[in-house]
Amino acid sequence: MKHIIIGAGIVGASTAYHLAIKGEEVLIVDRKDSGQATRAAAGIICPWLTNRTNKSWYHLVIEGARYYPFLIKDLEKLGLTNTGYEQVGAINIFDTEEKLERKMKVALERRQQSPEMGEIKKLTPAQTKALFPPVADHYRALHISGAAKVNGEAVSQTLLSAAEMYGAVFNEGEVQLVNDEKGHTGVLVDGERKEADQVIVTNGAWAKQLFASYGLNTNVTYEKAQIVHLQVPEKDTDSWPVMLPPFNHYMLTFSDGKLLIGATKENREDFETDVTMGAVHQLLNKALKVAPSLAEAAYIETKVGFRPFTPGSLPVIGRVPGLENVWMANGLGASGLTSGPYVGSILASLAAGEKIEFNLADYDPAKAFDKNPQTH
Repeated sequence: MKHIIIGAGIVGASTAYHLAIKGEEVLIVDRKDSGQATRAAAGIICPWLTNRTNKSWYHLVIEGARYYPFLIKDLEKLGLTNTGYEQVGAINIFDTEEKLERKMKVALERRQQSPEMGEIKKLTPAQTKALFPPVADHYRALHISGAAKVNGEAVSQTLLSAAEMYGAVFNEGEVQLVNDEKGHTGVLVDGERKEADQVIVTNGAWAKQLFASYGLNTNVTYEKAQIVHLQVPEKDTDSWPVMLPPFNHYMLTFSDGKLLIGATKENREDFETDVTMGAVHQLLNKALKVAPSLAEAAYIETKVGFRPFTPGSLPVIGRVPGLENVWMANGLGASGLTSGPYVGSILASLAAGEKIEFNLADYDPAKAFDKNPQTH
């Protein structure tokens, strides 16, 4: 087997797809653990309004957002239309004109580098409410037409389906890293040895476990994220824009009145997927402050996922130092659905021996390990 990919979240699925369309032989292995971030997540593709100042992180997420429409078009050409991606725009709401004006300035500056942001305009409270009916009457908004929403499970499954159309094989199973007689790294899948020219590790929060069993100590951490799903009385919700309130939560909608509120950020050292009332309260409390009519919505469920992080909250992408044939990407955190497909395309090019234009100097996997791993 030429390439074995461990982990079928958004990055692994994208890597598999991009390798498969190059004609490469691919096996994807995933344990389907509860709490996989991609499958629990609903993504907002609107990185341009961020308050984060890390330039390397920002460069990666805007390239991720820029890449989506091209990827979706290619998938649709294959007849795969249930991508979970839809460009519905986003509104960033504010309670004063002054705050709105400040963000407008930032948005206009950033559009010079990112024309895909589309039209940027200020909305009155009445216009804001017309676009997102549950919002309180006094909020005005900044509208970004190029923003999109994406269902993590749908887009990753579509990428896997596309990869399989080009010959990739998916296995559900337990994976371990092992050495072959030449000192190359291979894998055991449910105890059965699989040799690979390249091993690509994209298993997110579970990377620490995988590498520990191989004698390597990573400093990949993760946080638990809970997302509340509600049913609102309105049914024509599919076209509502993503709503970004003036704090670190969001609301987005899908069809037939489904509305999501996310997400908590909880530091954890276990993989406990229980829904906690403190988290539900936190999300609903903030949501009702900006959209009081959601008090009439029905509660459906809360989904739980584990977002992986690497030091400095900056992703790592590239070859694992000391291991000749092992590649990894990790640490995408809350921006995983924004940058994941693009990161997968980079990993695929690297594993296929192609040159890439993206400068990976700031994303060195060495920083994901306590010390540089040595060849085993």
